[in-house]
Order: sequence, then C-alpha cells, then structure tokens
Amino acid sequence: MSGVQQAVFQNQRSFGAPPGQQAYTTAGTFSWVAPAGVTSVSVVAIGAGPCNPGYAGGSGGGGLGYKNNYSVTPGNSYALRVGNTTRTIVNNSSYFVSTCVVSGGGGSYGSGSAGGSGGTYTGDGGGNGGAGGTPVICCSTFEGGGGGAGGYSGAGGKGGNNNVNGNAGSGGGGGGGAGAKPTVAGPGGGGGVGILGQGSSGAGGTVYPGAINGGSGSGGSSASSGAGGAYGGGGGGGNNTSGTGAVRIIWPGNTRSFPSTCTGDL
Repeated sequence: MSGVQQAVFQNQRSFGAPPGQQAYTTAGTFSWVAPAGVTSVSVVAIGAGPCNPGYAGGSGGGGLGYKNNYSVTPGNSYALRVGNTTRTIVNNSSYFVSTCVVSGGGGSYGSGSAGGSGGTYTGDGGGNGGAGGTPVICCSTFEGGGGGAGGYSGAGGKGGNNNVNGNAGSGGGGGGGAGAKPTVAGPGGGGGVGILGQGSSGAGGTVYPGAINGGSGSGGSSASSGAGGAYGGGGGGGNNTSGTGAVRIIWPGNTRSFPSTCTGDL
C-alpha cells in the first residue's frame, strides 16, 4: 500500500461516514438500512394528528419524541412507521425500531365539540414520545379547533372552543387552531412541527375574520381550511385532512443531536 493510499485509509477509519440523513414523511411502514460506516444515529418521530370528518370536536395534535446517539450496525435493517391521518387511531403513532425506542404518539380524534389538545413531547433517553392531545368533551353548536403538534421542548397549543382563539405552542410546537360556529366559519386546524430541529413556536389561531389555523412550529407548516399542518397538526372539527406523521434519521449520532445540535438540512 502506497503512502497516499494508507493516509486515505487511515482518514476513513478515523472520521467514518460523512454526515447524512433520511426522512420519511409518507404514512406507512418502512425499513431503513444503516449505510456503510454509520454506527450511530439520532432520530425524531412525530405522530399524526387524525382527521375528524362529520364530528364537531377538534382533533388532538401528534406528539413528538427524539433519541440521540442510538447505536446501529452498518448493513442492518431497522423498522420504522409513519403514522397516518385517518379517524381510526390505531396507526397514528410514528416510531423508529419500536415504540419503546423512540416514538411520537398519535393525536386522538374529537368526540364532543371543544378544541383538541396539543401534542406533548419526550426528549432524549428512550421511552415513548409524547402522546397526542385528547379533546375536552363539551356540548354546543360550535366546532373546536385542532391541537398543535408537540414541540422539541414543550407541548403544542390547545385548539379554541366557540369563537375562542387557539393557544400558542411552546418549545417549538405548533399552535392550536381557533374554534368557530359552523354557520360563521369553519374551525382552524392545529399547526404542524418541522423535522429539522427546534425553532420558533407556532402562534395560536385567531377567530376574526374567520377561524384561522394555528401557526406552525419549528419550521413546520399550517394547512388551509381547517386541515392540520405538517407534521402532526390536528384537524379542526368536521375536517377530513390533518397533519401526517414523520420520522427523520440523521448521522453520525455522536455529533448531530436533537433538539438543535447540527440538526439542519444538509
């Protein structure tokens, strides 16, 4: 082996694989294969906020969980799931490997007419991610706003009730959507949360001049017409669209870690 070849080989052994990432933002079950040289990863998982067609209660926002410096073996496959947005809540959670490693819980659909609660969060250290918010049961002739997705260090905002503004998210979470009377305007959906690490928290939705979606948190999005924002925003009452879940894997896990250490896009 020449001196140049030996130097290159030693550098490869010293520095390992270059930084990388992979994101899954479509609902379903997948298998991620650890690339050559990758021995640790950091992962964030965001649960889905379910839709709630035909019901007045706002849906809860999806929860967020992350785990840093998780050991993997190059060439091995690791299961993961991205939660869907149907009213059947069985598959709304998102996870990497299993819900006992890292997961974001799915939001619950509304069954009364109040606003949905914001999703919660769980930081590094394993265990489940935050459970989705549970709407408060109430009774009236209005529709509740959707809850915001959980943030990286705080919960998403709660959706508003009858012509009441939604609450802002915290710790980079999405804001709750505003509630409204169906005869005046549709309720707002909860804001979603981004997958690139902690950013600003989303503002609560406002009632006037119509019920507005909650603001997005950490670079997520806020959809229109009462739909929950990506990722994990709960849909406003009566809406059939809400924020799907997401899973993002970044490496190496010993130098890139959530909530905000070198977590940006490459």
